Amino acid sequence: MPEPQLTPEVFDRAIAVIALTAGRNHRLVYANEAFRDLFGDRPLGLPAREVFGEAGAERLVETLDLVLADGTARQVTSHLTVDAPEAAEDPDAAGHRHFVHSCSPAVSRFGAGVLIAAIDTTEQVHSAHQAQLLSIERLHALERYEALVSAVSQMVWLVQPDGVMTELVPGWQEFTGRPWRETMDEGWLEAIHPRDRARLVAAWAEAAADRPSMMEHTFRVATATGDFRHVKARAVPILRDDRLVEWIGATTDIEDHWRARLRERLLARAGEVTEAERPEDAFAATAAAVVPELTDACAVFLLARPDEGGSDDPLVGIRIASVARPGLPTLPPLVRQSYRLGVQARQAVAERWPLLLTFPAGEVPSGAVPEMSARWLVAAAATSLTLLPIEVDGTVVALAAAAGCGGSPPPGRADIELMREVLQKAQGPLRQALELQRTRHAALVLQRALLTAPPKVEGADLAARYLPGSRTAEVGGDWYDAFTLPDGSLALTIGDVAGHDLAAATTMGQLRSMLRSVAYTRTHRRSPAEALAQLDAAAEGLGVAAFATAVHAHLRRGADGSWEAAWSNAGHPPPLLVPAEGEPRLLESAEADVPLCVDPLRPRQTHRQSIRPGDTLVLYTDGLVEVPGEDLADGIARLREAAARARTLPVGELCDRLITEVADVRDDIALIAFRAR
Repeated sequence: MPEPQLTPEVFDRAIAVIALTAGRNHRLVYANEAFRDLFGDRPLGLPAREVFGEAGAERLVETLDLVLADGTARQVTSHLTVDAPEAAEDPDAAGHRHFVHSCSPAVSRFGAGVLIAAIDTTEQVHSAHQAQLLSIERLHALERYEALVSAVSQMVWLVQPDGVMTELVPGWQEFTGRPWRETMDEGWLEAIHPRDRARLVAAWAEAAADRPSMMEHTFRVATATGDFRHVKARAVPILRDDRLVEWIGATTDIEDHWRARLRERLLARAGEVTEAERPEDAFAATAAAVVPELTDACAVFLLARPDEGGSDDPLVGIRIASVARPGLPTLPPLVRQSYRLGVQARQAVAERWPLLLTFPAGEVPSGAVPEMSARWLVAAAATSLTLLPIEVDGTVVALAAAAGCGGSPPPGRADIELMREVLQKAQGPLRQALELQRTRHAALVLQRALLTAPPKVEGADLAARYLPGSRTAEVGGDWYDAFTLPDGSLALTIGDVAGHDLAAATTMGQLRSMLRSVAYTRTHRRSPAEALAQLDAAAEGLGVAAFATAVHAHLRRGADGSWEAAWSNAGHPPPLLVPAEGEPRLLESAEADVPLCVDPLRPRQTHRQSIRPGDTLVLYTDGLVEVPGEDLADGIARLREAAARARTLPVGELCDRLITEVADVRDDIALIAFRAR
């Protein structure tokens, strides 16, 4: 906004001593009544060196030169000759007195100059050594006038004790597009940002309480263009005989300064999270960087791309992080909800540019966010949603949705651009998330190809499940297998290769295929222990060495309908037998065999167990029962209890129930269940 000119006559009746100079010679162009009462009627139009010609005034004139040269306000002490009219009655009122001058740059109708506010400090001077010391009370008064004169280039206003407001230096209507109001009422507050109104009223009330003190507060005001800008208001109480006479205040537009500092702070905060171990943590921290300074809530959705799989629709988002300011409803849990992006969301991604949506509360545009998130926005009384695509290496990998809730106005252009810049700052974790998506897809494709459906077996029911974990790349080396051997018996395997990445999934595929070959192609019946030993030797010889555990079982049906299970356990969690009647129990051995790829020369054992009609045998990986920080026995106990409750369910439903009631789902889970009819 253009720089308004100071109208010096506003200080005519001020109790402070005020003078105004203009030009390089500092011509005295204005002096108020308090100045003339104290110094006498010094002629206007004369340069300051003549107006203040007495000894001791040299520093004042030098300070005026400095202020006019660099535009920086300064203080200076001096002792001047007082020729007050009351000197005839009070001799102490005349003679040399000590002053502190506050000198500030000012522009008036006379041109560029300096505004001088003088404070008489004679009564505070106790000795020659202390001549430049002020009392605390006088210093506070000086600071208040400095606050005023440093802001006269903006809007200056006066408030009477009864609340009547007068604009001294105009600017409000030009700044806000609203006419000046004579009272600070609800109509005046409509120009203030809704979330700043209560704090502004509280700051004013605090300053006016008891003995009034200076009020200084920063808040946002709606401008004539519709955007909000930050302003700083200062109001100084004018007291006379300890009685409040009026408030005089100034309002300064500080948006550029405020935004520069905010940008620096938010970018630094976003930069701190680029080394987060998990993409979920990085996205949450990045979203938190813009809440609540720029938006009320922010959610981030990872996008599934055509070359990364996961959906036939390339525009599918998975919510990976969400943050909201205090005072809003509790956010829905992160259950990795996915949704097909609607028209507006697809537009933002296609154009690679933020898109602002405004709507009545409760009418969230369809497809902008998942249904669960839309219900939350309705509960939070959201009226705006900014969709911000996030790019990494030229590819849009995520979509952020920033919401304005609870009466907050839509964000301005500067707010949206700063949000975009902050969210884009987290290149490191975004790149990591993209790579993890690709790794997860590659491993899942491999696992889908390998983890085939169990065969149909006469006299028995089979069901298998595989569930990727919710941590890291979400894939690993867990696998199950079921196939019929040439002699008609059934082979079951459950296994786990150490690791949670593409390498683990690849090794899993190799071990699974090798064990199939070892078990199926045989010249004589090979026991499960012999099959695992042969697998161990082959893995060692072919360089497929990787730490792995497994249970390999052969099941043969008897004439009476029962089955005989023979199995060998290579360091894996023991199978669970769920009898038709009685308590489920683990099929443990007195001495456990070592895992695969540890010592191929160590002998392995084969164990046997009869499976009667109605009994269920469950093979599972450790992800079903292990919880970080919890004793493994607790997970086993949950498994046995859940299996007992679900024993009458079909085997497929039993598997689902075990995962739901037992698993922590942070790790991969594979399980296969066999039930004799």
